[in-house]
Amino acid sequence: MRYISRRLIHAILLLLAVSFFSFALLQLAPGDFFDAMRLNPQISQHTVENIRSEYGLDQPLPIRYARWLRSMLKGDLGFSLASNSAVAPLLRVRARNTLLLSGTATLLAWLLALPIGVWSAAKRGGWSDRIGNVATSAILTVPDLLLFLALLLLAVRTGWFPTGGMVSPGIDEMNFWAQAKDIGFHLVLPAFGLAVVMLPVLMRHVRSAMIEALESPFIRAARGHGIPRGRLLFRYALPAASNPLISLLGFSVATMLSTSMLAEVVLSWPGLGPLLVESIFSRDVYVVVAVVMLSSIFLVMGNLLADLLLFASDPRIRTENE
Repeated sequence: MRYISRRLIHAILLLLAVSFFSFALLQLAPGDFFDAMRLNPQISQHTVENIRSEYGLDQPLPIRYARWLRSMLKGDLGFSLASNSAVAPLLRVRARNTLLLSGTATLLAWLLALPIGVWSAAKRGGWSDRIGNVATSAILTVPDLLLFLALLLLAVRTGWFPTGGMVSPGIDEMNFWAQAKDIGFHLVLPAFGLAVVMLPVLMRHVRSAMIEALESPFIRAARGHGIPRGRLLFRYALPAASNPLISLLGFSVATMLSTSMLAEVVLSWPGLGPLLVESIFSRDVYVVVAVVMLSSIFLVMGNLLADLLLFASDPRIRTENE
């Protein structure tokens, strides 16, 4: 409990720091939501200032931040000036869509990276390992934006995949399994693109951790006892290499979330990415801060999950915290 409570305190302090600096930077930036209204000659400056006063935008920064924190604690996540409503309902569906996309892509990337990385470490120096290194280097040189644009072009030219959106028209008339199949069909292209972006990094870390584990004395002893290669790799070496890979899990969640926003904008997936872009252009500050905070919460939860998995898998950490 001491280990978990310490991690939770760190997470809360980190989120408070992120919230304050995000809120302060956006509030202190030049211009606001009412700039377009000021350019309208039919609306007087007095009217604009009265509207700003109604929303509390004429208050000092600490007071605005305190009001926003109270709104966060209530679960409203602030107030959207563009939608004239609380931010929480706007984010609820978008956050679910982003989690579906990033979660599926993360699972796919790890399912591919683990066997490929283990096999590459077992065949270190061989032709398959060299080909894998060349392939991962080539993928790393391709910008993420170019990759997503290429996937969009593939969908447009071939018609094999939907060119955007999450569901097809008339999905409300389908049964549950047909709806799930339709969403999965729309999910294929963005999830595959995100998995390809993350795969080289994950595969190289798996390979490096496995090489270090395979060179350890107990693995050499196990090899000398004639244990079959498959069992040696996945039963003994992979658990020994799990600590850095579990730590990498939190990093992969953060990277996947940041990359997924770009994929959502390019491939028109209705997640947090398009909402963030729209809010930035309209200068809907409280929506921008809420999206940043939600992304930070996802990142902190990913790292917290990695810490808990490390605590469960490594008895040395449990001994240090007794």
